[in-house]
Amino acid sequence: MTTETERIVTANSPDRINFTEMYVTHDGFRRDLERLAAAASAGRADSPQVREGWETFKRQLHVHHTVEDEWLWPKLRQRVAGRPDDLALLDAMEAEHSVIDPHLEAVDAAMARRDPDLTAKVEELRAGLDGHLSHEETDALPLIQQVMTPKDWAGFRGAMARKQKLGGAAEWVPWITDGMSPADAGKWLRRMPPPLRLLNKVSWEGRYRKRNLWSW
Repeated sequence: MTTETERIVTANSPDRINFTEMYVTHDGFRRDLERLAAAASAGRADSPQVREGWETFKRQLHVHHTVEDEWLWPKLRQRVAGRPDDLALLDAMEAEHSVIDPHLEAVDAAMARRDPDLTAKVEELRAGLDGHLSHEETDALPLIQQVMTPKDWAGFRGAMARKQKLGGAAEWVPWITDGMSPADAGKWLRRMPPPLRLLNKVSWEGRYRKRNLWSW
């Protein structure tokens, strides 16, 4: 299992793609679902901060999957045209995205009616999403490394930034570092452009922490 510290790399060969942002975003999804599972198990999922944490998780997941569906998978399909096994993998990535949505809706509904089955619904979502993320990390990222270039990957990151816009980045940056050790957070933040680091330091981080997400 790759540890968080090992994921947060600062550089790699210029002819290879650096997947740090993909990994730490995936880690953020897993972290939030662990928090939701704990709140649900304790019967505290109706806390306003838990509900706000859930809404934040959904926003970040929506952006991430939307940009993959609209930019990354189509670009990758162009690169693997005529390769049936690789195209089947991309079909699986898209299908797994579509399976996640009903789980999100089931958790939403269970939270709204304070359903005693909420814990089970959360575990179903965790299993489905973690299975997808692991599949992507194990199979899709190596394929991307094989057929795409760092310039291509910069295009994907640019598409993600356009989708998030500055307002989304104001949440995403401190959301990523939430729960990281100070050393790991500092290492990751050094990967961000200096203007974003400054905005995070003087505004975004403090505003995010004041929301006290996931507290009971």
